[in-house]
Amino acid sequence: MRRGLLETVISGVSTRTSHAQVVNEIGRAIVAGDYPVGSILPGDAELAARFRVSRTVLREAMKTLAAKGLIVPRARIGTRVMPDTQWNLFDSDILTWYFAVGLNEAFLVHLSEVRLAFEPHAAALAARHASPEDISQMMRLAVAMGDPAHTAETMAVADLKFHLCVLEVSGNPFLRTVGSLIEAALVGAFKLSSPAADRAKIDEAAANHIRIVEAIDRHDEDDARRAMEHVIKLGRERVVQALKA
Repeated sequence: MRRGLLETVISGVSTRTSHAQVVNEIGRAIVAGDYPVGSILPGDAELAARFRVSRTVLREAMKTLAAKGLIVPRARIGTRVMPDTQWNLFDSDILTWYFAVGLNEAFLVHLSEVRLAFEPHAAALAARHASPEDISQMMRLAVAMGDPAHTAETMAVADLKFHLCVLEVSGNPFLRTVGSLIEAALVGAFKLSSPAADRAKIDEAAANHIRIVEAIDRHDEDDARRAMEHVIKLGRERVVQALKA
C-alpha cells in the first residue's frame, strides 16, 4: 500500500523503487521551479544516465508525471513542463512536493478554503446518514484526540482519522476523494503548529470534534455543518499565526 502524505512527512521515509525515485526527483524539481513552465526537459538518454535507470523505467516515470498533469510529450519537440493550472492538485505526490519545497501562507489558505467547500457538507450528510455504529466510531476518534500523551505526530494522525471517518460516513464517494487535501492541510498544521504543544489546546481540539459528533448524533445537519466550519477555521488561524511568527 502506498505511504500516505502524513506518514511520509512524519517518518521522513519515502518509497525507494527506481520508478518512484525518478518520479519524485523530477516532480519535485518541477514544483520547485527548477524546470520552469514551458521549458523542455532533458532528453531520455541524459535523464536515464542521471538517475541510472533503464529507458523503460524512465518512460514509465514520464507517463506517471504526464498523468499528474505536470508534463506533456511533444513529437519532435520533447517533453514540455505544463503550467500549474494543469496539475492535479488532488494528487498526494504533488501535494508532497509542495511541502518539500517550502510552505507558504497562500497555499495553506487555499487548502483550508477547499476544506470549507467540502467538509461541512460532508458533516451535514453524515448527520443525515450516520448509523449508531458510525456515531460510536466517530465519538471514539474524537475522544481519542484528547489524549494528554499526544505528540504533534500522534495528534495529527488522530485528527486525520477523524476527518476521514466523517467523509466515509457521509456516504458520498466523491467526497472520499478529497482525503488527500485534508491530509495535506493537516501536514501543514503538523509542520508549523500543533495543539499537542499545549494541554489546554488538546482538550479544546477534542471538545470541538466531539461537538461535531454530537450534532451528527442529533441529525442536526446545520449544526454539524457549523461545527465542522469552526474546526477548520480554527486550524487555519493557528497555521497563519505560526507562519507570521
